[in-house]
Amino acid sequence: MKDFLLITPPFTQLNTPYPATAYLKGFLKTKGISAFQMDLGIEVILELFTKDTFSQLFDYAYDNDTIVTENSERIYSLRQDYLQPLDEVIKFLQGKNNTFARQICTVNFLPQASRFEQLDDLDYAFGLMGMQDKAKHLATLYLEDLSDFIIECIDPNFGFSRYAERLGQSANAFDELYQELQKEPTRIDIITLNILDRQLQKTKPKLVGLSVPFPGNLYSAFRCAQYIKANFPTIKITMGGGFPNTELRSLTDTRVFNFFDFITLDDGELPIELLHTNLAKTEEPQEFKRTLLLENGAVTYKNNSTTPDYKQAQVGTPDYSDLLLDQYISVIEIANPMHSLWSDGRWNKLTMAHGCYWGKCTFCDISLDYIKIYEPIAAKLLVDRMEELIAQTGEYGFHFVDEAAPPALMKALALEIIKRKLVVTWWTNIRFEKNFTKDLCLLLKASGCIAISGGLEVASDRLLELIDKGVTVKQVAQVTRNLTEANIMVHSYLMYGYPTQTEQETVDSLEMVRQLFEIGILQSGFWHQFALTAHSPIGKNPEEYGVTPHYNTITFANNDVDFSDSTGIDHSKFSYGLKKSLFNFMHGIGFELPLQEWFDFDIPETKIPYQFIEECLVNEQHFSTKPTSKIVWLGHYPLVEETSKTKKGQTFNQLHLTFHTKTDAITITLSKAHGDWFLEQLETLKPNNDKLPTFSQLKKDFETSFEDFELFWYSKPLLKLRDAGLLAI
Repeated sequence: MKDFLLITPPFTQLNTPYPATAYLKGFLKTKGISAFQMDLGIEVILELFTKDTFSQLFDYAYDNDTIVTENSERIYSLRQDYLQPLDEVIKFLQGKNNTFARQICTVNFLPQASRFEQLDDLDYAFGLMGMQDKAKHLATLYLEDLSDFIIECIDPNFGFSRYAERLGQSANAFDELYQELQKEPTRIDIITLNILDRQLQKTKPKLVGLSVPFPGNLYSAFRCAQYIKANFPTIKITMGGGFPNTELRSLTDTRVFNFFDFITLDDGELPIELLHTNLAKTEEPQEFKRTLLLENGAVTYKNNSTTPDYKQAQVGTPDYSDLLLDQYISVIEIANPMHSLWSDGRWNKLTMAHGCYWGKCTFCDISLDYIKIYEPIAAKLLVDRMEELIAQTGEYGFHFVDEAAPPALMKALALEIIKRKLVVTWWTNIRFEKNFTKDLCLLLKASGCIAISGGLEVASDRLLELIDKGVTVKQVAQVTRNLTEANIMVHSYLMYGYPTQTEQETVDSLEMVRQLFEIGILQSGFWHQFALTAHSPIGKNPEEYGVTPHYNTITFANNDVDFSDSTGIDHSKFSYGLKKSLFNFMHGIGFELPLQEWFDFDIPETKIPYQFIEECLVNEQHFSTKPTSKIVWLGHYPLVEETSKTKKGQTFNQLHLTFHTKTDAITITLSKAHGDWFLEQLETLKPNNDKLPTFSQLKKDFETSFEDFELFWYSKPLLKLRDAGLLAI
């Protein structure tokens, strides 16, 4: 018997668990509260995509005469070819049968339906990624064919990373979702509820917590709650997560509480601890933290606890036990190394800081606590947690899921990783701000950072200022160049249709993006159309941004708001051309085509000079270092050879210092006096020194014996070492 059963309902990701339940289980562990967690999504997928289950689905579709499209007819005709390798393909995608890649890559081994119609030139696309990735891509397309068959013949709401998502999107009223829940369970529901029932019988929890991060989890969360209410009426049920945090703050429909007893908002640790306390209490008053419940026939918001929320240092390390970590499925949907990070491989998920250190972007829900309340975690504690997770999961890959990771904390984290000699791989989300210097990017790479995602949003300085992004296009170009030159892949989130954006600005933004890809300082991206949200600065003050909102009566979800833009432009018409061009740019092709080629309607010619981005990257001032910058040496101690030469009766003593890097050797020559001083400093510049000297401290020490430290620091020999690990950060 457990106090809690924590569930992520179908579906989120195939390759790694969504971390919310692991965060909560880690916290509950610090309180001595027992909990079991399950990712119901991956368990449903593993039961669904088997020979036996899919054979039954083929029979069901045939018996019910639902095979009506040309695509589903083809798949059904080839059903034996689809069924035969299915179990082995799943094992391969779980990393359990790597030699199967060669068979998958054999011409015509896997049957092909509509998903293979846009198959890339695989030899070209996977030249940098290899046979295993090529096989994963082919296997992914094969599974997507089967997914299409489910959608066309079995359940139109199915999706690998979402289920019945449309029922949760902009659902201002509960009616449609409620009516769907009155219908008989679907084939997917039946699999889901059978797995849930087995776990409830085994765990016997007092309270079930359903974490709903996205609209695509909402329907299944309600279906699970409905089943528990009908069959295990003594179990209390609560819902939390990203969806209720952003969407259900204005909830008034009492029917929701036919399914759930509680809905908690924002940070879940204290609210769920108080629910546990209340289970053992029969007397009043009970304390709640940011909890919606039904009281006297009305939806009531209870926040009567005076206990403050837990600090990030107090919540414990995420606990991934109970989850089927060796059974997740790595997939590659498109042939792009950066894009594959989201769907390929198992990542331990952590957060460097609660909230966003910037917290100003006008399109973002900055009024909500998960962004508004900024609280960083000390680097030493972060790396302690990384080591705990490595021991627990056996995985050395980390995805820091921050809104925007702070550069100062990333620097401290990188130094701590290097100091402990950890070999880890990590990536995160950032703002493309000026603090990401070339030296900081080299430090991040040395600590194991392989990729960065960040919001360029609209590549227009006017609109970036309206967004209050705090960056310029030139700055973004310089930061992406710094990251790329440090061998860190870069993904950019791109936006179109921002309030007052003109067609000219959309075209100019696309030209900026084209140049970033052509120069090679952006490797991946994704366009999304601006959405007005109720909790953003634009949503709160729409008239200031030229937006007219069209409000509906809210009884259920409230986040996305329909609106009219003062420009009157239908921005959605740009969607296909923007995405098609980006897809080509990510594959390194189409740069020479006029922008008009991507659109089937007339667009204005770009006003951006052809070499605009290139010019952003020249004429930078390299010969300036902040006095407060820490100086660190990531390399090894050099081989030293002392020589002397006599010229015009004077003898000059010199040191030849040879530094071996992983790929090269660099030799520099310094005067013996300067060389001796520099060799003395190398010990103090190592990352394991808790008090690395600053530039001004080195300058002061140098100038007690010599003159003009800047002349020495920016000399050719020292500049050679800057690329080899002598960094100012």
